[in-house]
Amino acid sequence: MQDRSSPAAPREPLPGHSLSIRPVPPAGEPGAGQSRGFRSRRRNRHGRGLRGEILPAVLPASRTRAERFEDWVFDAADRLQDIRGSELDGVEYAVEEIPPGLEQLLRDGGRPPQGHFTPGGRGRAPRITVYRRVVETAAGTQAELQDLVHDVVVEYTALMLNVAPETLDPYYRFR
Repeated sequence: MQDRSSPAAPREPLPGHSLSIRPVPPAGEPGAGQSRGFRSRRRNRHGRGLRGEILPAVLPASRTRAERFEDWVFDAADRLQDIRGSELDGVEYAVEEIPPGLEQLLRDGGRPPQGHFTPGGRGRAPRITVYRRVVETAAGTQAELQDLVHDVVVEYTALMLNVAPETLDPYYRFR
């Protein structure tokens, strides 16, 4: 039977073996005073387990749906910036999951908005917010979703500029 009275003390190697077991590195050695959690280890105790990312970050499949949605919003905003130039300098584009008060709006039988325009004020830039879950629900396929995201960004940018969406982007609703 082993003596467990001092768990932090190193065990003496067996005769003929040079292996000693220390549960914690002694003071002065690298890693002293630090405990590695389960998530920080790269492998489990059997040498298996987490070995790295499943897909490299450069592949499209490694992006989440939310990240792809944000990319589409910002691509549409960049396209409008290229078309309209300095008119859209300082405009913030944001993505949120759902609009505030969605539950009450649905209970009352209303239709949820796909986005929101907040005019700029003192020291604040104008902001266009696109609600991801509402837009995803309205689209059937991924191609339709990408087109709908572009259309929502064009509609709310046109609302901000007080112009018709068709005059803002010639490909509005024709993509």
